[in-house]
Amino acid sequence: MCADDNAEPRPSPVRPSFSLLLATVGRTEELANFLRHLDQQTHRHFELIVVDQNPDDRLVPLLPEFAEKFPVRHLRSPRGLSRARNVGLPYATGDIVAFPDDDCWYAPDLLERVAAIFAANSRLDGLTGRPIDQSFSRFHTTSGPIDRSNVFLRCSSFTIFLRQRVIAEVGAFDEGLGLGTMTGHVAAEESDYLIRALAANCRLDYHSELEVFHQEPAAMYEDAYNRKARGYNRALGYVLRKHSYPFWYVGRTWLRALGGVCVSAAALDRPKVRYHCNVLLGRVRGYFDGD
Repeated sequence: MCADDNAEPRPSPVRPSFSLLLATVGRTEELANFLRHLDQQTHRHFELIVVDQNPDDRLVPLLPEFAEKFPVRHLRSPRGLSRARNVGLPYATGDIVAFPDDDCWYAPDLLERVAAIFAANSRLDGLTGRPIDQSFSRFHTTSGPIDRSNVFLRCSSFTIFLRQRVIAEVGAFDEGLGLGTMTGHVAAEESDYLIRALAANCRLDYHSELEVFHQEPAAMYEDAYNRKARGYNRALGYVLRKHSYPFWYVGRTWLRALGGVCVSAAALDRPKVRYHCNVLLGRVRGYFDGD
């Protein structure tokens, strides 16, 4: 059960332990970079759960080196980000569970700072930080509570830290969402999870000063980039419908995408017009998926 504001505060561990649940496929150098930064953490009370979706043994030479420095559990899973996380969740024993990407990395004091926030506030059920790469300028620079209206601007999966009581309350990730799913809804699994946590009266805060670094290629507006935009936004539209967001809120997301089309068209920027059209079409199609 998430924290009850009317109940007596429950003590938090002074040095809470972390379970870092990392799903990976297709990457080795990026994962090695994450592992090197993880070994620099000043807060040492953590375990790493690697859920390997590779069809080969590319991680076998890499993980034992770091298993000598901190606890590492190597699991296997079929393709699918949400499926892989669900494979790992039963093995997460830490007080706080996080979901780093295999191409992100932490500053040396990140876990120390997250632990201090949780230790100071027993009623806080979860928090998110600010992703740092080229694509996340939309994220707020001001900290504050997370609610249904701002969750999409204060939530990126590799910056999420949740108490075990949230995992117990919310349960598994929706395997119809996230990279690798066959539904076409290739994102928004983390937003869906936090919306479900909010529905369970969990208290979630966004801390913009908690920065998590992440690799993201520059926007090239080629076909692959447009397909990615369409899939991501199809997932957004589906989640808005799944959680019964009011139509004025849904319509606002469509209008913002349409605004991008119009601005790009006025600038005669055809690649950006195509990109924003894919964003708009994805949001509309995702909202009506299942009808």
